[in-house]
Amino acid sequence: SDLQKQEERGELLQPLSFVLLVLCSVLLYLRVSLMDPGFVKPEEMEAGKGEAQSAAVPQVPSDIPTRRCGYCLLQQPMRARHCQLCQHCVRRYDHHCPWLENCVGERNHPLFIVYLSMQLVVLLWGGQVAWSGLYFEQSWDWLKNNALLLIAFLLIVTFSTMVLLLLVSHLYLISCNTTSWEFLSHHRISYLRHLGLENPFDQGLVLNLWRFFC
Repeated sequence: SDLQKQEERGELLQPLSFVLLVLCSVLLYLRVSLMDPGFVKPEEMEAGKGEAQSAAVPQVPSDIPTRRCGYCLLQQPMRARHCQLCQHCVRRYDHHCPWLENCVGERNHPLFIVYLSMQLVVLLWGGQVAWSGLYFEQSWDWLKNNALLLIAFLLIVTFSTMVLLLLVSHLYLISCNTTSWEFLSHHRISYLRHLGLENPFDQGLVLNLWRFFC
């Protein structure tokens, strides 16, 4: 059959790989959006389970009061923030992602980066397929026959640009060991505003990446 001939020629490998990549991307999306991003729990604070983490970051200077959340009234660990949409304090809070309907924090931030990377590969691959199907001609009939493909290509280019910028910005912040919230609100955070532009968590590029991903 034609299908067997295509398989023998290896023509099915590329579409199957693309479908597998899309499936992995969807599963990663569900994983990142449904998992606990690092919610601060009362029993953890009472049991002192955050002591191991505190050793990895500089201690709060003595002139900075310990923070207590004004919403859930929990004692917040260093770098935690309350998300009003999730109604929880999140450890190493980065941002609340409207596409995920979940916060990006200590537990799911590395997976979020993997998801963005895989999504970018899927978009670039899809853009290449759409571009390969376009044969430009200056005629109205050509435009009518290729309108959907042209719109799909333009949408893919737009989304690819957005994902690429988001991924690059996150990788830059990770390399500096800072979060989106700390980067944008440096002047309003009690343990950072007295330091000016200095980042007390930066331990060098290699160690920052190692601590984040490993």
